[in-house]
Amino acid sequence: MADVTVRQFAEVVGISVDRLLDQFKEAGLPVSDADATITDAEKMELLSFLRNKHGAEGDGLKEPKKITLSRKSTSELRQTGGHSKGKSVTVEVRKKRTYVKRSTVLEQEHEKAEQVLAERAKLEDERRQAEEAEKQREADLQAKRSAEEEERKAREAEAKRKAEEEEAARLQQEEIARKQAEEAKETKPGARPSKAKKGKERTREEEDRATRYGRQELHVTADKSGKRKKRAGRPRPSATPSGEHGFQRPNAPIVHEVALPETITVSELAQKMSVKAAEVIKVLMNMGTMVTINQVLDQDTAALVVDEMGHNVKLLKADAIEEDLVVEDEVGEAVHRAPVVTIMGHVDHGKTSLLDYIRRSKVASGEAGGITQHIGAYHVEQENGDITFLDTPGHAAFTAMRARGAQATDIVILVVAADDGVMPQTKEAVQHAKAAGVPLIVAVNKMDKPEANPDQVKNELAQLDVIPEEWGGDTMFVHVSAETGEGIESLLEAILLVSEVLELKSTREGNAQGVIVESRLDKGRGPIATVLVQKGTLRKGDILLAGLVYGRVRAMLNEKAEQVEEAGPSIPVEVLGLSGTPNAGDEAVVVPNERKAREVAMYRQGKSRDVKLARQQAAKLENMFSQMEEGEVGVVNVVLKGDVQGSVEAITDALEKLSTDEVKVKIVASGVGGITESDVNLAVASNAILVGFNVRADAVAKRLIDEEDVDLHYYSVIYDLIDEVKAAMSGMLSPETREEIIGLAEVRDVFRSPKLGAIAGCMVTEGVVKRHSPIRVLRDNVVIYEGELESLRRYKDDVNEVKQGMECGIGVKNYNDVKTGDQIEVYERTQVARQL
Repeated sequence: MADVTVRQFAEVVGISVDRLLDQFKEAGLPVSDADATITDAEKMELLSFLRNKHGAEGDGLKEPKKITLSRKSTSELRQTGGHSKGKSVTVEVRKKRTYVKRSTVLEQEHEKAEQVLAERAKLEDERRQAEEAEKQREADLQAKRSAEEEERKAREAEAKRKAEEEEAARLQQEEIARKQAEEAKETKPGARPSKAKKGKERTREEEDRATRYGRQELHVTADKSGKRKKRAGRPRPSATPSGEHGFQRPNAPIVHEVALPETITVSELAQKMSVKAAEVIKVLMNMGTMVTINQVLDQDTAALVVDEMGHNVKLLKADAIEEDLVVEDEVGEAVHRAPVVTIMGHVDHGKTSLLDYIRRSKVASGEAGGITQHIGAYHVEQENGDITFLDTPGHAAFTAMRARGAQATDIVILVVAADDGVMPQTKEAVQHAKAAGVPLIVAVNKMDKPEANPDQVKNELAQLDVIPEEWGGDTMFVHVSAETGEGIESLLEAILLVSEVLELKSTREGNAQGVIVESRLDKGRGPIATVLVQKGTLRKGDILLAGLVYGRVRAMLNEKAEQVEEAGPSIPVEVLGLSGTPNAGDEAVVVPNERKAREVAMYRQGKSRDVKLARQQAAKLENMFSQMEEGEVGVVNVVLKGDVQGSVEAITDALEKLSTDEVKVKIVASGVGGITESDVNLAVASNAILVGFNVRADAVAKRLIDEEDVDLHYYSVIYDLIDEVKAAMSGMLSPETREEIIGLAEVRDVFRSPKLGAIAGCMVTEGVVKRHSPIRVLRDNVVIYEGELESLRRYKDDVNEVKQGMECGIGVKNYNDVKTGDQIEVYERTQVARQL
């Protein structure tokens, strides 16, 4: 606001000039003339002074909480009479209206609400104090009644004791008087003999011990009555012929030491403390826990209950049940056992064919695709000694199975084809053998082929630190041929020689211990597990515990499908009778009874379930965070069923390795056996692919598959399964964007246009320049700008494209720094389907 004079300011404010000058003087401002100019700062200073003078605080005036408006209106009423002149009456109407601020009303309502809440809190405190006083009064009354009851019982007991003492004294006096009378009659001359007493005369000892009812006193608990109503017409017999009872009253409470596992039911806890379950439930109810007789308690709650009932607590560790599973020590003399030999090598290098020649049977032709799908265990009897062979698959997907074979073996035979050399699985087999600390024998196979080159095999294996004996190493190399049988005898001699050096011994007595080599589910016979016995003797009828399953051995079959009654060390047998299919590699142990086996198996199943749930929960959290960071991830759900456990495990591992950051393979469920209706329902619910490896769907499952249109695939070779899943995953990948340079133009001159800015006069040196394509501006072969064309002209005409060797004018959108000698690169973006 511009400066004004005092006179002008007085007119604006509506007061006289003299009064305004007086106010300036009171405020201490140097203004004395009506024509003097005053500034905005002086006006604000005058305003502050007046506010302070009239009692205002801060920068603003205190607003009233209530405003009262008064209004007065006057009107005249004229009255006209019949015979008189009109009379006027003056009417004055006064109206008064009060307005209160909303904040003031809210404050008053808030104060009223606080008063109501305070009154309610006061009433609640008074009610609570009254209840506490009532409870205290009832407790005092109950204590008084209890004290009176105790006093009454004590008086009654004292009176009873005195009555019994008086009765005993009276009987004693009567007995003394009777004896004195008898003695007096016997000493009196001419006295007649006394009449015989009715009934049998009791001895003094029995008299002292007898009660007034003619039988001995029975001790019962203090709070129970020992008297019962007599039945008319039947005499009450004594407890024993001598009249004595067969138990004693305990002098002190019996304290038990209660061993508490991780979880225990109420009935089991009551049985350990030798009390009724109702007593335990009563204690738990007093502790504020409502339970039933079959409810499971945790270890901490059970410990509190045992301590409350006065017994000693012994806490068992979580794995105490496993520690209790102590296998017998070796008994008897250790005798020589057959070596367990594992044949390893790359796929199609002739492992199964070599074993086939040794066993003189046809195994390789029975495997799908000519490759071994799971571990085969065979016991071969030779003239020089017995040998147990484990044939492991050579395919990369079966790495875990091959490692498991190395863990259960004594000697590893590494089969290498002389015409193929060292391959990836050959290297893995060497690593597994070294990790297991197992001696290695190299069998150079296919020596009958003309292109066989054993020296190359030796050179390649020497790079893996497998040095032949003739080169100064410790590894035996044997040249063999599975087709002609060349070198087979030398290989067997080498195996027996190494086994003699190892001095392999084991005991035949005692409970058997071994390892699960393979397991499968047979439709007619149920779960079948291949067990390699390592110690002791496994007999038909033994209780076998293998990992999470157990059962009684109903039958044992050797590799020729013949039933055997027992199997000693290093003998592989198929066992029937287990409750499920154990995992390959699980330890198999014979336990004393089925109850112990069930207990350990249930404990292991619970532990495995907890670990699985924890892993699933962690996976859910990881998936949630990864999807939050990276966006939605494509998932291929698979329901997998296989013929044996080892194949299912290997396929699962191979499929999970296909997962990438964009597409993941999720094994919804896997198992051993045919495809059932529940598997189809699971595939429908999870929108999964149903895969059967060497298994088929039953009739009910087939009908449901047709109805629900489930994607079902059968496979017998693992290569085909992996390739098709990989193709399904490739279809879920987002396409890849590629850039292709389609033209290059060189700037020869630059023109300025008032409408378009800098126009580059160019010569197209390569390809073609298109109007709507993205471009890059290069200077000294360095990209200095990326954008798009704004205009493309040839002479004065707009064109869509200009080919090589032609001149054109190019306007770059939002860029005017084009210089002579720059290059304009034109490119296109295309989307290409990606492959895993």
